Parts: sequence; C-alpha cells; structure tokens
Amino acid sequence: MNISSDIPKIELQDVKKTFGKKVVLDGINLTIAKGESLVAIGGSGTGKSVLLKCILGLIKPDSGSIKIDGQEITRLKTFERNDLMRKFGMLFQGGALFDSITVWENITFAARQQDKMTIAKAKDLAVEKLASVGLGAEVALLKPAELSGGMQKRVALARAICTHPEIIFFDEPTTGLDPIMADVINELIIKCTRDLGLTTLSITHDMASASKIADNIAMLYKGKIIWHGKAKEIYHSKDSFVDQFVHGRAHGPITDSLNKPIS
Repeated sequence: MNISSDIPKIELQDVKKTFGKKVVLDGINLTIAKGESLVAIGGSGTGKSVLLKCILGLIKPDSGSIKIDGQEITRLKTFERNDLMRKFGMLFQGGALFDSITVWENITFAARQQDKMTIAKAKDLAVEKLASVGLGAEVALLKPAELSGGMQKRVALARAICTHPEIIFFDEPTTGLDPIMADVINELIIKCTRDLGLTTLSITHDMASASKIADNIAMLYKGKIIWHGKAKEIYHSKDSFVDQFVHGRAHGPITDSLNKPIS
C-alpha cells in the first residue's frame, strides 16, 4: 500500500488515559511526519512511557485516536495488530536481550519468527546488522553477559533494525551509559535511522541525547504536552517549566509543585 507523504506517520488526537483516579494522559495531540525523529521528554511520572505503550498497543487509551499511516489502531483485531507490529522496531531501556541465547539469535529473533530462514542465513543477517552498529562478526557467537553495557545497547539497536521496520521506538536509549558511550549510541541512532529512512519516537530525560537525536521535541508535564517544537529552540523557551527541566535546575515551578503542601 502506497502511503501519501502528506499523511502523518504517527498521529494522536485527544488521547486520554487514567489509572483509577490518577490522570496519566490528559488529551495528547501529537503528529510525527514520515522520516521525523521526535523525542518526548519529561520527568518521571509525566506519562512518557504510557504514551509509548498506547502507540504500541500494550495499553488501550480510554479515549482519543491513534493513527499509523492514517489507519486508526485503537480498535484493531488481533491479526490486524500483528500486521501492524511488523512496522515497528523497539530499543528497550536496558537493552532487554535474552541472556540464555547468543547475540546472533537475539538479533534475528523476530526476523526468524516472521520469515523461515536457515541458521546460516540468520547468522549472516546478524553479522550484517552488527557491522551497521560498529561491531565485528566475532560478537555474534557471544552471550549478552559477555558484553559491556555499551555493546549490549549496540546489539539491541541491531535487533531493532533487523526486521526492516518503518518506525523505531527508543526507550531511554542512553540510560546507564557513561557520557562517551552515550554519545556513541546517539551517533549510531542518527546514522541507522537516517540511512534507513526511519521514523523514530524516543522517550528520555537525557537532554544531551534529546538535543542530538531529535528533529523535534515534545515535553510532557502532568499528562499534557506543554511544549512542542524544533530541538534547537527548546533551550530558548520562555516557559518556566520547560526552562527548569532542560537546564536541570533544582529550583523552579516543577519542584515547587512537588513540594507544595497537601491541603
């Protein structure tokens, strides 16, 4: 199916989600164009992870619309959702590699579920993807426990791109890495996504990472998007909540609201 370039790759309209009395998403409106890298930032508990899970279909929103390539996905049947999931790749926080199997088996896990392939073909595919993230063929035979944290992230990225997805979701891609390795991962994310023409949605609280990999940034606060614009412009925002977060200041309206006495 040919998708018009005018149709957003991802589009959310008035998406709401509550858990009991807690409002987590409070009317999210967000559009991500084909080939765009959007990063959602915000502190813990602001709704970033729930937003991601709603798009992935792991959580059903209470109301609102979520469209992928113009297709409403909140009411899909199981077989329709399985087809949709082929468009997605995911780099989980911490990598989420399977400890009991080798690197090549991890990288090709989903690909082998989708398409019948020989072991030799799967190993060749894994080596190809390892090369794309700067790792040698010898890594393919190792177990995840034998890898450093940075190497595990690279393997997880290789797995995310292995099935030729159209959209990749990054969940805190640089968590747990030192500044140098974090920047290596950021560079690889940019290279892989641009080389493959992917659309990406990342969630993070790491402003160095967000500034580097994002075309646009959306900031969530208390379940709402309070700022959305070009990545290079966010440091000049006149919004006091955004300003405090992006500059990492201890004092400001965010901490004031957290410290507000309960009446």
